[in-house]
Amino acid sequence: MFDRIKKAFSKGASKPQDDTPSQMPHGPVSEWAGTQGFAFSVDGDGQGVVLEGKISGRPWRLQLGRPARDYILGEEVRARGELGIPQDIAILVMNRPLKEKLEKRAYQIYTDDLQTSVDSTLPEEMRWLAMFSEVGWDALPPAFWERYGVMTDKREHAQAWLDAPLANLLMNWQLPASTAEVPFMVLLLNGKAYLRMEYTPADLLTLQHAALIFTSACESALDAFGRK
Repeated sequence: MFDRIKKAFSKGASKPQDDTPSQMPHGPVSEWAGTQGFAFSVDGDGQGVVLEGKISGRPWRLQLGRPARDYILGEEVRARGELGIPQDIAILVMNRPLKEKLEKRAYQIYTDDLQTSVDSTLPEEMRWLAMFSEVGWDALPPAFWERYGVMTDKREHAQAWLDAPLANLLMNWQLPASTAEVPFMVLLLNGKAYLRMEYTPADLLTLQHAALIFTSACESALDAFGRK
């Protein structure tokens, strides 16, 4: 049913956005970043928070600020890592409430006879859901599959990347915890790693755990698919 959506999105997919302002106090973030060896910076207005680091010499960047997606309320955490892994590795982990919301939105587009093309402002994640098949395996507990969906074109790639330690981080957020309803995704695509989530609860522990998930996802990807 998603063929029409695939074609439309392939012509006008949105791209990750640039720095956006944040209302989070910078002092605690800067202090924590220093203990981790991360570079810390703010934008010209002194509001946008940016963390940068390297994993096996590969640069990554995490930003906190206004959302670039309409399904995220409040502030957004997003990250990108230039891993240099094979280009054909494509794996998306998304929390189920967000997956169901975007699939419903895609279905409404598909069934709207008056809409002949997809608005280019719609999230690229809808194209990913249309292109990738959901997979699963017994090594991870049922609670993981209740909270997250894993989409890919090759299940063995997802199994190699999503090991038990990474799955455990995805399930066990530090208190006050991010719940299963909070929009969240982590993705490997085109040799890069991405993370995007709603900053809820808006607490330093949430940012710390998101950064831990992202850097662990990068490490796992490099371990599974090669460190060039």
